[in-house]
Formats: sequence, structure tokens, C-alpha cells
Amino acid sequence: MANTGYKPVPHDAVFKKALLAKPGVKKAYDALEEEYATLHAMLDARLAAGLTQADVAARMGTTVSAISRLESSLRSEKHSPSFATLRKYAQACGKKLVVRMV
Repeated sequence: MANTGYKPVPHDAVFKKALLAKPGVKKAYDALEEEYATLHAMLDARLAAGLTQADVAARMGTTVSAISRLESSLRSEKHSPSFATLRKYAQACGKKLVVRMV
């Protein structure tokens, strides 16, 4: 196999600190806080329940690709999941959806 010179960048605390020090990055990062917090809550709920995307899909009566899209949609402005969909996801993970405005 040919050496392509590819050297992956580790995405660790040092990388994050250096990235957030760049002008404009912190502001953009902070603007996504709510989306990433929601995504982390969803993934944490699924993992805490010991479920795969396939398990959640079966419980929701949908496909694995739909669950994958749902979990990735929170990082995109193109699609926002409905409250009903988020509730079904939470229930599939044995959780209750709670929304708070602070």
C-alpha cells in the first residue's frame, strides 16, 4: 500500500482548546450549544438503555436509516425533528421527553 502521507488529527482536549482559540470559532461553537446538548442527551439515553440504532428503530416502527438521519439532523439546519418524533425516540429509550426554557 502506498504511503499517502495522511496523518489524522486527534480530536482531543488539546485540539478543541486550540480550535476554540481561533477568531470566530468560539462564537460559532457556542451558537450550536443547544443542538449538541440535545444530540448528546439523545445518544446518552440510547446508550444508557443499551440500545443500538436498530433497537430504537424497531421500537419506533421505523428504519435504522431514519434513526441515523434523526440523530444527525440535529447538526443540520435542513431538517428539524418534530416534537412527536423526539417523544417517540425518548419513549423507545425508556425515557420521557422534557423541554425547559431557561
